[in-house]
Amino acid sequence: GVDGLPVIGYFDDTNNDLKVAHCSDLACTSATVTTVDSVGSVGYDTSMAVGADGLPLISYCDNTNDQLKVAHCSNFKCSTATTNVVDSGGEFQSTSITIGIDGLPVISYRDFTNRDLKVAHCGDLECGTATTHAVDSGGDVGSYTSIAVGADGLPVISYYDSTYDDLKVAHCGDLQCSTATTNVVDSGGNVGWSTSITVGTDGLPVISYYDSTNNDLKVAHCSDVACSAATTNVVDSGFLVGNHSSITVGADGLPVISYFASNQDDLMVAHCSDLECGVATTYTVDSGGGVGLDTSIAVGADGLPVISYYDLTAKELKVAHCSNVFCIPYARRR
Repeated sequence: GVDGLPVIGYFDDTNNDLKVAHCSDLACTSATVTTVDSVGSVGYDTSMAVGADGLPLISYCDNTNDQLKVAHCSNFKCSTATTNVVDSGGEFQSTSITIGIDGLPVISYRDFTNRDLKVAHCGDLECGTATTHAVDSGGDVGSYTSIAVGADGLPVISYYDSTYDDLKVAHCGDLQCSTATTNVVDSGGNVGWSTSITVGTDGLPVISYYDSTNNDLKVAHCSDVACSAATTNVVDSGFLVGNHSSITVGADGLPVISYFASNQDDLMVAHCSDLECGVATTYTVDSGGGVGLDTSIAVGADGLPVISYYDLTAKELKVAHCSNVFCIPYARRR
């Protein structure tokens, strides 16, 4: 948030609520927790961004009313918020929110009813109004969406094509994404689960995702802003690793990825050694049993990675604060 402290939007499965945790310090040793929406079963598939007004925005699904919603926090702690319906009349999944170069929120999501990838472009900071477009409707598409703003100022979205088991990228033709080009980025098996996209220091999109055929964590580095072609690399192949991935760019300018290793029930982090992530170091961050689901990674005000994730064993929301850019204990440069 604008106060330099982590803020997390998440789903409370016990009460079927959307909640926000605002950390009291960089390591999130404690936090203030607020229920943001509790009308029906709300808060599935959350995604958070900080708006142009400095206030958090959360996209999420209302499964009771079959709606895509956005909550706009009234302060940086999100102690109160206004909620708005962005899309309705169908079942929605897999939301991802970012802020466009016009300062307005833009959301990618899956229209489960029609099996389409859709984008909503908000008409104001609170997303009280929005235009929605089907970006890809060729088969069963749009799972595991992740959105970022490319170096050309246009939204770019990674997602999974369930019909062909491919990783795809949609590059919007305008800020509203009323038109888009779509490209297959990886088709080598059943690939493209748990996608997460960011833009590297070279201005090109980079995507982490799960290869379900080989049970690997992979990274695709796009060759242009539209990702018409990409270099793909296996980052971790330790069997059943790479689901629930999240990617960002570290303070050293290199990609860093949080993910779940289901073979050991651990939270792990991969730190790339180059922009394409051809080589990476991997480390187990939490091995308390059943930890590391639904990971989300960001870089804190101190320049160090901070990761929110779910502890399945303890049924808890947890945060890991890395001690260095590699997220490896005792690391130092020589």
